[in-house]
Amino acid sequence: MGTQVTSLINRSGVSDWLIQRVSAIVVALYTFILLGWILLAGEVTYATWRELFSSTWMQVFTLITLLATCAHAWVGMWTIGSDYLRSRTLGEGSDTLRYVYQIVCILILLIYFFWGVKILWGSP
Repeated sequence: MGTQVTSLINRSGVSDWLIQRVSAIVVALYTFILLGWILLAGEVTYATWRELFSSTWMQVFTLITLLATCAHAWVGMWTIGSDYLRSRTLGEGSDTLRYVYQIVCILILLIYFFWGVKILWGSP
């Protein structure tokens, strides 16, 4: 099966399911904590925002959330590619289209991840 090549260490449906659920919980927790901070902080200025994101715990939590977001997106996009870009529905050449699609998804996620790291730990 052609999709096994890009499935990142031959995942199973159970591991995909687990990645989706755990990453969704991490992103939801991050959202609730960030919203709670905004509601409790009073006036949110650039200085308070910068102070929050220069604390190590928030940087680490943001990095974990960024990784979770990338993992969540990868599983979703890989599933879309393997379900809808098939030779049965698209005819010959769909394997090439699926591989190009998956490579583009990987590149976009890598750019997103490294850009997020640069923003998080880059110089002001």
